[in-house]
Amino acid sequence: MNCPSERTLREQIATAPHTPRVGLALSGGGARGLAHIGVLRVLERESIPVHLLAGTSMGGVIAAAYAAGLNPDFMEQEARRMASVRRLLALADPSLPRRGLFEGQKVYAYLAAHLGERTFADLRIPLALVAVDLNSGREVYLRQGRVVDAVRASVALPGVLTPVERDGQLLVDGGLLDNLPADAVRQMGADVVIAVDVTSDGQTISHLVQALYRRRYVPNGLADTIEVLWRSVAVMMAEINRHRLAEARPEVIIRPAIPPQVTVLTGFPRAAEIIAAGEQAALAALPRLRQVVEGTLPS
Repeated sequence: MNCPSERTLREQIATAPHTPRVGLALSGGGARGLAHIGVLRVLERESIPVHLLAGTSMGGVIAAAYAAGLNPDFMEQEARRMASVRRLLALADPSLPRRGLFEGQKVYAYLAAHLGERTFADLRIPLALVAVDLNSGREVYLRQGRVVDAVRASVALPGVLTPVERDGQLLVDGGLLDNLPADAVRQMGADVVIAVDVTSDGQTISHLVQALYRRRYVPNGLADTIEVLWRSVAVMMAEINRHRLAEARPEVIIRPAIPPQVTVLTGFPRAAEIIAAGEQAALAALPRLRQVVEGTLPS
């Protein structure tokens, strides 16, 4: 048998088609983040590979679940099951320390029921979850330890869920500084980055404030204050994300058409509609997705 020479082997390697590593970044967005489930369903059905994952807040929840092996059909079934106000309220545990409206232990227990004791090393897809350390004022990429601990830190929306203390850090929702972590999967080694953006805009915030005005137990003055705070944070986040996207330069950005009435804190009962919006957006992006994954973009 003739063995190929070292030179021949080098030439074969050099000319072999390169399979790009695909990284998927899922943004935060509360109830709007359920659209990620629809995107994942299309990627699976159309055999678009996902080699690396990153997520923030609700995007981190969906990314962690998928990396742990939960499929989109199961996630949709669970989202529909949890869509009732009664089940959502069951996750509420008013906080005594006053670092947030809710302590978050029930949210943690719910996450642990699905993610179990898995560590990042146990996941089938490499994953990075984003949080922000209030002590240092910087974003933190969580990639070690128990996944459920990292998810709980990434969803700690300031003022709503209490922060997570970990290794001298005070961790809150990563969306403050990196709501669409395309840069995270790029740093992990992705050749192709797909970013799914479900971020709230000004119109969505207006709907949230209107919903607060309709609650008799929320004073109008408090609703006005919340509106100013949320709009201020939204302006900051939008500018930060614009700069980060310019640096990461994702090959594909998918923005599902989610009704503005679906906000960070409201809209969970419309789970089926939100997931369908993600699916439709991914289907519309399929031609571009195939081009970048298969390396057939026009020169």
